[in-house]
Amino acid sequence: MPAELERALAAEVSLRSRLRYVAVGLAGSCAAVLIAVLWSTEPRALPARTQAVFAGLIAVGLAWAAVAAWVLTRRRPLYAQDRVVGARLALVVSTVTGIAGTALAAARGTTTAALATAAVGTVLTSIAGWLLARARSRRRELLRLRGVFRGDGA
Repeated sequence: MPAELERALAAEVSLRSRLRYVAVGLAGSCAAVLIAVLWSTEPRALPARTQAVFAGLIAVGLAWAAVAAWVLTRRRPLYAQDRVVGARLALVVSTVTGIAGTALAAARGTTTAALATAAVGTVLTSIAGWLLARARSRRRELLRLRGVFRGDGA
């Protein structure tokens, strides 16, 4: 096996990488459970908007927990597919959060608040998009190295 591919795959299945996904899974699960407990212990029914936000936040926490569970149950290298999936999730969540936050700030706040919220949303969405591009590039490189190793071509 080429040394470069061997190093890349060793890092991908390392204990450190696995522990990072354990932390992601726990954080997502704990966030979802905490929000569900807060929601369920409210003495009166919450407004529909608040319920929708709580449901969305629970869904995001469960999505991160599901990504972590998926990665941790794989018994072979994913060739950075986990990074692509995580970056896609980050892009979707940051985009939806940025749009919803900007709409809320525009409806309830000042123009300055709406612009500031839009700016933060744009920065976070841009970072998530950059991470997705980087993850896809890393995956392509690992698959190329695998192909070279298998003799599929360069």
